[in-house]
Amino acid sequence: MTTHATSPNLPSPWREEFRATLALAWPLVLTNVTMVLINSTDVFLLARLSPDALAASALGSGIVIAVLLFGIGVITAASPLMAAEIGRKAHSVRDVRRTVRQAFWASVAVCIPLWLILWFTGPFLIWAGQPVRLAEDTGLFVRALQWMILPTLGVVVLRSFMAALERPNWAMAAGIAAVIVNAVINYGLIFGHFGLPRLELVGAGIGSSLTALFQFIFLAAVVMRHPKFRRYHLFGRWWRADWTRFFTIWRLGFPIGLHMGFEAMVFAAAVFLMGYIGTSSVAAHAVAIQIASMTFMVPMGLGQAATVRVGLGFGRLDKDAIRRAGWTAYILGVGFMSAMALIIWLFPATLAGFFLDPELKGNVEVLNLAVSFLLVAAVFQIVDGAQVVGTGMLRGLQDTTWPMLFAALGYWVIGIGFGCWLAFYRGWDGAGIWIGLAVGLGIVAALVLTRWLMRERLGLLPLKG
Repeated sequence: MTTHATSPNLPSPWREEFRATLALAWPLVLTNVTMVLINSTDVFLLARLSPDALAASALGSGIVIAVLLFGIGVITAASPLMAAEIGRKAHSVRDVRRTVRQAFWASVAVCIPLWLILWFTGPFLIWAGQPVRLAEDTGLFVRALQWMILPTLGVVVLRSFMAALERPNWAMAAGIAAVIVNAVINYGLIFGHFGLPRLELVGAGIGSSLTALFQFIFLAAVVMRHPKFRRYHLFGRWWRADWTRFFTIWRLGFPIGLHMGFEAMVFAAAVFLMGYIGTSSVAAHAVAIQIASMTFMVPMGLGQAATVRVGLGFGRLDKDAIRRAGWTAYILGVGFMSAMALIIWLFPATLAGFFLDPELKGNVEVLNLAVSFLLVAAVFQIVDGAQVVGTGMLRGLQDTTWPMLFAALGYWVIGIGFGCWLAFYRGWDGAGIWIGLAVGLGIVAALVLTRWLMRERLGLLPLKG
Protein backbone atom coordinates (compact mmCIF):
# COMPACT_ATOMS: atom_id res chain seq x y z
CA MET A 1 0.00 0.00 0.00
CA THR A 2 2.75 2.42 0.87
CA THR A 3 4.54 1.76 -2.40
CA HIS A 4 1.32 2.27 -4.34
CA ALA A 5 0.50 5.51 -2.54
CA THR A 6 3.88 7.10 -3.05
CA SER A 7 4.69 5.84 -6.55
CA PRO A 8 2.75 8.64 -8.34
CA ASN A 9 5.07 11.12 -6.68
CA LEU A 10 8.21 9.47 -8.01
CA PRO A 11 9.76 11.21 -10.98
CA SER A 12 9.19 9.44 -14.29
CA PRO A 13 12.20 8.26 -16.30
CA TRP A 14 11.23 10.67 -19.08
CA ARG A 15 11.07 13.64 -16.69
CA GLU A 16 14.46 12.71 -15.28
CA GLU A 17 15.89 12.41 -18.78
CA PHE A 18 14.63 15.88 -19.72
CA ARG A 19 16.25 17.29 -16.59
CA ALA A 20 19.54 15.48 -17.19
CA THR A 21 19.65 16.48 -20.86
CA LEU A 22 18.92 20.12 -20.13
CA ALA A 23 21.46 20.20 -17.29
CA LEU A 24 24.13 18.88 -19.65
CA ALA A 25 23.01 20.75 -22.76
CA TRP A 26 22.62 24.33 -21.61
CA PRO A 27 26.32 24.89 -20.78
CA LEU A 28 27.22 23.17 -24.07
CA VAL A 29 24.80 25.45 -25.91
CA LEU A 30 26.22 28.56 -24.28
CA THR A 31 29.74 27.35 -25.05
CA ASN A 32 28.74 26.95 -28.71
CA VAL A 33 27.13 30.39 -28.66
CA THR A 34 30.39 31.89 -27.43
CA MET A 35 32.13 30.36 -30.47
CA VAL A 36 29.67 32.11 -32.77
CA LEU A 37 29.90 35.33 -30.76
CA ILE A 38 33.63 35.39 -31.39
CA ASN A 39 33.06 35.21 -35.14
CA SER A 40 30.08 37.57 -34.90
CA THR A 41 32.31 40.12 -33.16
CA ASP A 42 34.69 39.96 -36.10
CA VAL A 43 31.81 40.35 -38.58
CA PHE A 44 30.46 43.30 -36.59
CA LEU A 45 33.85 45.03 -36.49
CA LEU A 46 34.85 44.34 -40.09
CA ALA A 47 31.43 45.44 -41.38
CA ARG A 48 32.34 48.87 -39.98
CA LEU A 49 35.63 48.76 -41.84
CA SER A 50 34.30 48.15 -45.37
CA PRO A 51 32.10 45.75 -47.38
CA ASP A 52 35.28 44.46 -49.07
CA ALA A 53 36.84 43.55 -45.71
CA LEU A 54 33.60 41.85 -44.65
CA ALA A 55 33.48 39.83 -47.86
CA ALA A 56 37.11 38.69 -47.53
CA SER A 57 36.64 37.68 -43.90
CA ALA A 58 33.46 35.78 -44.78
CA LEU A 59 35.20 33.82 -47.51
CA GLY A 60 38.32 33.23 -45.41
CA SER A 61 36.43 32.24 -42.25
CA GLY A 62 34.29 29.84 -44.26
CA ILE A 63 37.38 28.10 -45.63
CA VAL A 64 39.18 27.91 -42.27
CA ILE A 65 36.10 26.71 -40.42
CA ALA A 66 35.44 24.08 -43.09
CA VAL A 67 38.85 22.43 -42.64
CA LEU A 68 38.79 23.05 -38.88
CA LEU A 69 35.53 21.16 -38.57
CA PHE A 70 37.08 18.16 -40.26
CA GLY A 71 39.67 18.12 -37.47
CA ILE A 72 37.01 18.68 -34.82
CA GLY A 73 35.05 15.77 -36.27
CA VAL A 74 38.01 13.41 -35.98
CA ILE A 75 38.61 14.15 -32.31
CA THR A 76 34.87 14.28 -31.54
CA ALA A 77 35.10 10.48 -31.54
CA ALA A 78 36.60 10.86 -28.06
CA SER A 79 33.19 11.91 -26.71
CA PRO A 80 31.18 8.69 -27.31
CA LEU A 81 34.22 6.59 -26.37
CA MET A 82 34.51 8.31 -22.99
CA ALA A 83 30.74 8.27 -22.42
CA ALA A 84 30.49 4.54 -23.15
CA GLU A 85 33.40 3.79 -20.81
CA ILE A 86 31.86 5.85 -17.99
CA GLY A 87 28.53 4.08 -18.67
CA ARG A 88 30.30 0.73 -18.21
CA LYS A 89 32.34 1.84 -15.20
CA ALA A 90 31.32 5.08 -13.52
CA HIS A 91 34.72 5.78 -11.90
CA SER A 92 36.95 4.78 -14.79
CA VAL A 93 40.15 6.86 -14.90
CA ARG A 94 42.79 5.07 -16.94
CA ASP A 95 40.64 4.37 -19.98
CA VAL A 96 39.27 7.92 -20.09
CA ARG A 97 42.80 9.30 -19.79
CA ARG A 98 43.95 7.10 -22.70
CA THR A 99 41.21 8.54 -24.90
CA VAL A 100 41.99 12.15 -24.00
CA ARG A 101 45.70 11.79 -24.59
CA GLN A 102 45.29 10.11 -27.96
CA ALA A 103 42.76 12.76 -28.96
CA PHE A 104 45.56 15.29 -28.40
CA TRP A 105 47.82 13.17 -30.61
CA ALA A 106 45.12 13.09 -33.28
CA SER A 107 44.80 16.88 -33.03
CA VAL A 108 48.45 17.38 -33.91
CA ALA A 109 48.33 14.76 -36.66
CA VAL A 110 45.38 16.39 -38.39
CA CYS A 111 46.53 19.97 -37.86
CA ILE A 112 49.83 19.95 -39.79
CA PRO A 113 48.40 19.10 -43.25
CA LEU A 114 45.55 21.57 -42.71
CA TRP A 115 48.06 24.37 -42.07
CA LEU A 116 49.88 23.52 -45.29
CA ILE A 117 46.68 23.55 -47.33
CA LEU A 118 45.44 26.85 -45.91
CA TRP A 119 48.73 28.65 -46.53
CA PHE A 120 47.98 28.65 -50.27
CA THR A 121 44.39 29.91 -50.03
CA GLY A 122 45.07 33.19 -51.88
CA PRO A 123 46.76 31.66 -54.95
CA PHE A 124 44.08 28.96 -55.11
CA LEU A 125 41.26 31.53 -55.13
CA ILE A 126 42.96 33.48 -57.91
CA TRP A 127 43.38 30.26 -59.90
CA ALA A 128 39.69 29.45 -59.28
CA GLY A 129 38.62 32.74 -60.85
CA GLN A 130 37.67 34.78 -57.80
CA PRO A 131 38.17 38.56 -58.11
CA VAL A 132 41.87 39.27 -57.56
CA ARG A 133 41.39 41.83 -54.78
CA LEU A 134 38.99 39.54 -52.91
CA ALA A 135 41.32 36.55 -53.33
CA GLU A 136 44.43 38.42 -52.13
CA ASP A 137 42.66 39.88 -49.09
CA THR A 138 41.22 36.49 -48.22
CA GLY A 139 44.63 34.85 -48.49
CA LEU A 140 46.19 37.34 -46.06
CA PHE A 141 43.34 36.90 -43.62
CA VAL A 142 43.56 33.09 -43.71
CA ARG A 143 47.33 33.09 -43.10
CA ALA A 144 46.71 34.97 -39.86
CA LEU A 145 43.64 32.97 -38.83
CA GLN A 146 44.85 29.43 -39.55
CA TRP A 147 47.01 29.27 -36.40
CA MET A 148 43.88 29.04 -34.28
CA ILE A 149 43.29 25.46 -35.45
CA LEU A 150 45.61 23.60 -33.06
CA PRO A 151 44.55 25.36 -29.83
CA THR A 152 40.92 25.09 -30.92
CA LEU A 153 41.26 21.33 -31.33
CA GLY A 154 42.83 21.19 -27.88
CA VAL A 155 39.85 23.11 -26.52
CA VAL A 156 37.45 20.61 -28.12
CA VAL A 157 39.30 17.66 -26.55
CA LEU A 158 39.04 19.19 -23.07
CA ARG A 159 35.42 20.19 -23.64
CA SER A 160 34.58 16.61 -24.63
CA PHE A 161 36.30 15.33 -21.50
CA MET A 162 34.31 17.69 -19.28
CA ALA A 163 31.05 16.85 -21.08
CA ALA A 164 31.62 13.10 -20.68
CA LEU A 165 31.94 13.71 -16.92
CA GLU A 166 28.76 15.85 -17.19
CA ARG A 167 30.69 18.86 -15.88
CA PRO A 168 30.56 21.28 -18.87
CA ASN A 169 30.31 24.54 -16.88
CA TRP A 170 34.04 25.23 -16.95
CA ALA A 171 34.05 25.02 -20.76
CA MET A 172 31.23 27.53 -20.78
CA ALA A 173 33.19 29.87 -18.49
CA ALA A 174 36.22 29.64 -20.77
CA GLY A 175 34.03 30.46 -23.77
CA ILE A 176 32.55 33.53 -22.11
CA ALA A 177 36.00 34.77 -21.17
CA ALA A 178 37.19 34.16 -24.74
CA VAL A 179 34.40 36.35 -26.16
CA ILE A 180 35.59 39.26 -24.04
CA VAL A 181 39.26 38.68 -24.86
CA ASN A 182 38.50 38.42 -28.57
CA ALA A 183 36.47 41.63 -28.63
CA VAL A 184 39.24 43.61 -26.93
CA ILE A 185 42.14 42.18 -28.95
CA ASN A 186 40.39 42.35 -32.31
CA TYR A 187 39.06 45.87 -31.75
CA GLY A 188 42.61 46.95 -30.98
CA LEU A 189 44.27 45.13 -33.86
CA ILE A 190 41.65 45.93 -36.52
CA PHE A 191 41.42 49.67 -35.81
CA GLY A 192 44.74 50.33 -34.05
CA HIS A 193 43.47 51.09 -30.55
CA PHE A 194 45.03 50.43 -27.09
CA GLY A 195 48.48 51.18 -28.53
CA LEU A 196 48.26 48.26 -30.97
CA PRO A 197 49.06 48.56 -34.69
CA ARG A 198 46.17 48.99 -37.14
CA LEU A 199 46.24 45.68 -39.03
CA GLU A 200 42.63 45.57 -40.27
CA LEU A 201 41.90 42.12 -41.81
CA VAL A 202 45.17 40.58 -40.67
CA GLY A 203 44.55 41.92 -37.17
CA ALA A 204 41.21 40.10 -37.05
CA GLY A 205 42.94 36.83 -37.90
CA ILE A 206 45.73 37.31 -35.37
CA GLY A 207 43.26 38.28 -32.67
CA SER A 208 41.12 35.19 -33.20
CA SER A 209 44.21 32.94 -33.10
CA LEU A 210 45.36 34.49 -29.82
CA THR A 211 41.86 34.05 -28.42
CA ALA A 212 41.91 30.31 -29.20
CA LEU A 213 45.26 29.97 -27.44
CA PHE A 214 43.90 31.81 -24.40
CA GLN A 215 40.90 29.48 -24.24
CA PHE A 216 43.07 26.35 -24.34
CA ILE A 217 45.36 27.65 -21.58
CA PHE A 218 42.30 28.48 -19.48
CA LEU A 219 40.87 24.94 -19.75
CA ALA A 220 44.27 23.28 -19.32
CA ALA A 221 44.74 25.15 -16.04
CA VAL A 222 41.28 24.03 -14.87
CA VAL A 223 41.85 20.30 -15.56
CA MET A 224 45.22 20.43 -13.81
CA ARG A 225 43.88 22.12 -10.67
CA HIS A 226 40.20 21.20 -10.25
CA PRO A 227 39.73 18.23 -7.82
CA LYS A 228 37.20 16.52 -10.10
CA PHE A 229 39.57 16.61 -13.09
CA ARG A 230 43.12 16.53 -11.80
CA ARG A 231 42.94 12.90 -10.65
CA TYR A 232 42.97 11.93 -14.34
CA HIS A 233 46.47 13.45 -14.82
CA LEU A 234 45.66 14.23 -18.46
CA PHE A 235 48.99 15.88 -19.23
CA GLY A 236 51.20 13.35 -17.47
CA ARG A 237 53.37 11.38 -19.91
CA TRP A 238 51.25 12.61 -22.80
CA TRP A 239 54.11 11.80 -25.18
CA ARG A 240 53.69 8.03 -24.74
CA ALA A 241 52.11 6.37 -27.77
CA ASP A 242 48.93 4.29 -27.48
CA TRP A 243 48.42 3.21 -31.07
CA THR A 244 45.37 1.03 -30.38
CA ARG A 245 43.38 3.94 -28.94
CA PHE A 246 44.84 6.37 -31.49
CA PHE A 247 43.53 4.29 -34.39
CA THR A 248 40.20 3.70 -32.66
CA ILE A 249 39.71 7.48 -32.53
CA TRP A 250 40.56 7.71 -36.22
CA ARG A 251 38.27 4.79 -37.12
CA LEU A 252 35.27 6.43 -35.47
CA GLY A 253 36.36 10.01 -36.00
CA PHE A 254 37.33 10.03 -39.66
CA PRO A 255 33.71 9.60 -40.85
CA ILE A 256 32.61 12.27 -38.36
CA GLY A 257 35.34 14.56 -39.69
CA LEU A 258 34.20 14.00 -43.26
CA HIS A 259 30.60 14.58 -42.20
CA MET A 260 31.39 17.85 -40.46
CA GLY A 261 33.73 18.80 -43.27
CA PHE A 262 31.02 18.17 -45.86
CA GLU A 263 28.61 20.33 -43.89
CA ALA A 264 31.07 23.16 -43.35
CA MET A 265 32.49 23.03 -46.87
CA VAL A 266 29.04 23.21 -48.39
CA PHE A 267 28.59 26.59 -46.69
CA ALA A 268 32.11 27.61 -47.72
CA ALA A 269 31.20 26.57 -51.26
CA ALA A 270 28.10 28.73 -50.96
CA VAL A 271 30.33 31.72 -50.16
CA PHE A 272 32.58 30.73 -53.07
CA LEU A 273 29.60 30.67 -55.43
CA MET A 274 28.37 33.99 -54.06
CA GLY A 275 31.73 35.42 -55.16
CA TYR A 276 30.77 34.70 -58.77
CA ILE A 277 27.49 36.56 -58.25
CA GLY A 278 29.01 39.65 -56.60
CA THR A 279 30.74 41.10 -53.55
CA SER A 280 27.42 42.33 -52.16
CA SER A 281 26.06 38.79 -52.25
CA VAL A 282 29.12 37.54 -50.34
CA ALA A 283 28.71 40.21 -47.67
CA ALA A 284 24.95 39.55 -47.38
CA HIS A 285 25.59 35.83 -47.07
CA ALA A 286 28.07 36.53 -44.24
CA VAL A 287 25.40 38.39 -42.28
CA ALA A 288 22.63 35.85 -42.92
CA ILE A 289 24.80 32.86 -42.06
CA GLN A 290 25.88 34.49 -38.79
CA ILE A 291 22.27 34.83 -37.69
CA ALA A 292 21.43 31.28 -38.74
CA SER A 293 24.59 30.00 -37.04
CA MET A 294 23.63 31.62 -33.76
CA THR A 295 20.34 29.72 -33.54
CA PHE A 296 22.05 26.54 -34.76
CA MET A 297 24.23 26.48 -31.65
CA VAL A 298 21.26 25.34 -29.53
CA PRO A 299 20.46 22.11 -31.41
CA MET A 300 24.19 21.58 -31.87
CA GLY A 301 24.60 21.62 -28.08
CA LEU A 302 21.61 19.31 -27.71
CA GLY A 303 23.19 16.98 -30.27
CA GLN A 304 26.39 16.94 -28.22
CA ALA A 305 24.36 16.19 -25.09
CA ALA A 306 22.54 13.41 -26.99
CA THR A 307 25.88 11.83 -27.90
CA VAL A 308 26.87 11.72 -24.22
CA ARG A 309 23.49 10.62 -22.87
CA VAL A 310 22.95 7.99 -25.57
CA GLY A 311 26.58 6.90 -25.11
CA LEU A 312 26.04 6.38 -21.38
CA GLY A 313 23.03 4.17 -22.12
CA PHE A 314 25.05 2.34 -24.76
CA GLY A 315 27.81 1.64 -22.25
CA ARG A 316 25.22 0.33 -19.74
CA LEU A 317 23.56 -1.85 -22.45
CA ASP A 318 20.26 -0.11 -21.64
CA LYS A 319 17.93 0.17 -24.66
CA ASP A 320 15.30 2.17 -22.81
CA ALA A 321 17.86 4.74 -21.66
CA ILE A 322 19.09 5.06 -25.25
CA ARG A 323 15.55 5.62 -26.53
CA ARG A 324 14.71 8.23 -23.90
CA ALA A 325 17.99 10.09 -24.33
CA GLY A 326 17.66 10.29 -28.10
CA TRP A 327 14.05 11.40 -28.33
CA THR A 328 14.39 13.90 -25.48
CA ALA A 329 17.19 15.76 -27.27
CA TYR A 330 15.36 15.52 -30.60
CA ILE A 331 12.13 17.03 -29.26
CA LEU A 332 13.99 19.87 -27.56
CA GLY A 333 16.13 20.64 -30.62
CA VAL A 334 13.37 20.62 -33.23
CA GLY A 335 11.00 22.52 -30.94
CA PHE A 336 13.52 25.29 -30.37
CA MET A 337 14.37 25.65 -34.06
CA SER A 338 10.67 25.85 -34.95
CA ALA A 339 10.36 28.87 -32.66
CA MET A 340 13.49 30.46 -34.15
CA ALA A 341 12.18 29.91 -37.68
CA LEU A 342 9.12 31.98 -36.82
CA ILE A 343 11.19 34.82 -35.35
CA ILE A 344 13.54 35.01 -38.34
CA TRP A 345 10.60 34.93 -40.75
CA LEU A 346 8.86 37.79 -38.96
CA PHE A 347 11.87 40.07 -38.30
CA PRO A 348 14.56 39.54 -40.99
CA ALA A 349 15.32 43.24 -41.55
CA THR A 350 15.70 43.92 -37.82
CA LEU A 351 18.13 41.03 -37.41
CA ALA A 352 20.20 41.96 -40.47
CA GLY A 353 20.24 45.60 -39.40
CA PHE A 354 22.14 44.67 -36.26
CA PHE A 355 25.20 43.88 -38.42
CA LEU A 356 24.76 46.40 -41.22
CA ASP A 357 24.62 50.19 -40.97
CA PRO A 358 22.41 51.34 -43.90
CA GLU A 359 24.11 54.74 -43.82
CA LEU A 360 27.46 53.22 -44.81
CA LYS A 361 28.14 53.33 -48.55
CA GLY A 362 27.24 50.09 -50.28
CA ASN A 363 25.32 48.58 -47.37
CA VAL A 364 21.77 49.17 -48.65
CA GLU A 365 22.09 46.54 -51.36
CA VAL A 366 23.78 44.17 -48.91
CA LEU A 367 20.96 44.66 -46.39
CA ASN A 368 18.25 43.90 -48.96
CA LEU A 369 20.04 40.75 -50.07
CA ALA A 370 20.58 39.62 -46.47
CA VAL A 371 16.84 39.93 -45.81
CA SER A 372 16.02 37.75 -48.82
CA PHE A 373 18.51 35.11 -47.65
CA LEU A 374 17.10 35.15 -44.12
CA LEU A 375 13.61 34.38 -45.40
CA VAL A 376 14.99 31.14 -46.81
CA ALA A 377 17.07 30.54 -43.68
CA ALA A 378 13.89 30.65 -41.62
CA VAL A 379 12.56 27.71 -43.58
CA PHE A 380 15.59 25.46 -43.13
CA GLN A 381 15.99 26.18 -39.42
CA ILE A 382 13.80 23.22 -38.51
CA VAL A 383 15.48 20.61 -40.72
CA ASP A 384 18.91 21.93 -39.76
CA GLY A 385 18.13 21.34 -36.10
CA ALA A 386 16.68 17.91 -36.85
CA GLN A 387 19.74 16.72 -38.74
CA VAL A 388 22.32 17.87 -36.18
CA VAL A 389 20.50 16.38 -33.17
CA GLY A 390 19.75 13.18 -35.08
CA THR A 391 23.40 12.83 -36.02
CA GLY A 392 24.41 13.31 -32.37
CA MET A 393 22.00 10.53 -31.37
CA LEU A 394 23.60 8.13 -33.85
CA ARG A 395 27.11 9.09 -32.70
CA GLY A 396 26.16 8.01 -29.20
CA LEU A 397 25.66 4.55 -30.71
CA GLN A 398 29.12 4.90 -32.33
CA ASP A 399 27.38 4.91 -35.72
CA THR A 400 29.36 7.37 -37.82
CA THR A 401 29.84 6.06 -41.37
CA TRP A 402 26.28 6.15 -42.71
CA PRO A 403 25.56 9.68 -41.40
CA MET A 404 28.71 10.78 -43.25
CA LEU A 405 27.39 9.22 -46.49
CA PHE A 406 24.02 10.91 -45.95
CA ALA A 407 25.82 14.24 -45.60
CA ALA A 408 27.77 13.74 -48.83
CA LEU A 409 24.56 13.01 -50.73
CA GLY A 410 22.38 15.67 -49.14
CA TYR A 411 24.82 18.57 -48.94
CA TRP A 412 26.79 18.16 -52.13
CA VAL A 413 24.86 16.13 -54.68
CA ILE A 414 21.45 17.58 -53.88
CA GLY A 415 22.13 20.83 -51.99
CA ILE A 416 24.89 22.36 -54.09
CA GLY A 417 23.68 20.77 -57.32
CA PHE A 418 20.12 22.07 -56.99
CA GLY A 419 21.35 25.42 -55.64
CA CYS A 420 23.67 25.97 -58.62
CA TRP A 421 20.88 25.10 -61.03
CA LEU A 422 18.55 27.65 -59.40
CA ALA A 423 21.24 30.34 -59.08
CA PHE A 424 22.94 30.18 -62.47
CA TYR A 425 20.45 28.51 -64.80
CA ARG A 426 17.18 29.82 -63.41
CA GLY A 427 18.58 33.26 -62.57
CA TRP A 428 17.71 33.20 -58.85
CA ASP A 429 21.25 34.27 -57.85
CA GLY A 430 22.04 34.08 -54.13
CA ALA A 431 18.51 33.08 -53.10
CA GLY A 432 18.85 29.99 -55.31
CA ILE A 433 21.99 28.94 -53.46
CA TRP A 434 20.19 29.23 -50.13
CA ILE A 435 17.17 27.25 -51.35
CA GLY A 436 19.51 24.48 -52.48
CA LEU A 437 21.10 24.39 -49.03
CA ALA A 438 17.66 24.12 -47.42
CA VAL A 439 16.66 21.18 -49.61
CA GLY A 440 19.96 19.39 -48.92
CA LEU A 441 19.58 19.80 -45.17
CA GLY A 442 16.04 18.42 -45.36
CA ILE A 443 17.25 15.29 -47.17
CA VAL A 444 19.96 14.67 -44.54
CA ALA A 445 17.48 15.18 -41.68
CA ALA A 446 15.06 12.64 -43.17
CA LEU A 447 17.76 10.01 -43.75
CA VAL A 448 19.28 10.38 -40.26
CA LEU A 449 15.86 10.10 -38.59
CA THR A 450 15.04 7.00 -40.64
CA ARG A 451 18.27 5.30 -39.50
CA TRP A 452 17.52 6.14 -35.86
CA LEU A 453 14.02 4.65 -36.20
CA MET A 454 15.54 1.48 -37.66
CA ARG A 455 18.36 1.27 -35.09
CA GLU A 456 17.28 -2.06 -33.61
CA ARG A 457 16.66 -3.72 -36.98
CA LEU A 458 20.08 -2.50 -38.17
CA GLY A 459 21.85 -3.96 -35.13
CA LEU A 460 22.96 -0.60 -33.68
CA LEU A 461 21.68 -1.31 -30.17
CA PRO A 462 23.45 -3.27 -27.41
CA LEU A 463 22.54 -6.93 -27.05
CA LYS A 464 21.03 -6.62 -23.57
CA GLY A 465 18.63 -4.17 -21.96
